[in-house]
Amino acid sequence: MSDHKLLGIAGALRKGSYNRMLLREAARIFDPAEFVEADLRLPLFDQDLEDASGIPPGVQCLADQIAAADAVVIAGPEYNKSITGVLKNALDWVSRTGGTPWADKPVAIVSATGGRAGGERTQFALRLCLVPFRARVLAGPEVLVGLAPEQFDAAGRLTNEINLKALEALMQALKAEISR
Repeated sequence: MSDHKLLGIAGALRKGSYNRMLLREAARIFDPAEFVEADLRLPLFDQDLEDASGIPPGVQCLADQIAAADAVVIAGPEYNKSITGVLKNALDWVSRTGGTPWADKPVAIVSATGGRAGGERTQFALRLCLVPFRARVLAGPEVLVGLAPEQFDAAGRLTNEINLKALEALMQALKAEISR
């Protein structure tokens, strides 16, 4: 077990999300001292809401979780060739909180999709979204789990050996990036 705090962010809200399964597999492999899954059930970003009520508590909680983590793993499905609205909404809200929770934070991106490509476009789009936050997004190895319904067993464990080896290598790289 490492002595690191790992935050997992799944870009899908669906209970049986393959990205949530992939996120939990990443955490199992990383073996952190503490693993927290972020809750992205946030109100839609709305300047009027912020002006009237300030930063919603769930948004501040997410920003605090990012700041407290030694590293973050983001697992996102591909919706219409990009990231999900849920994930973009969370990024937009966190950008409104005080401080810079993403700055210099090691981040690994993984994705699982029903299609063959495994989410390569969502990973590209997410990398662009993270640029203004100055996070240290790992370049790879890429974990692109295509045909996701066939890649996990009933317990939510990743069964494809190629994807599993890529995920293991990515988690090793994430640990090394923390120490950098």
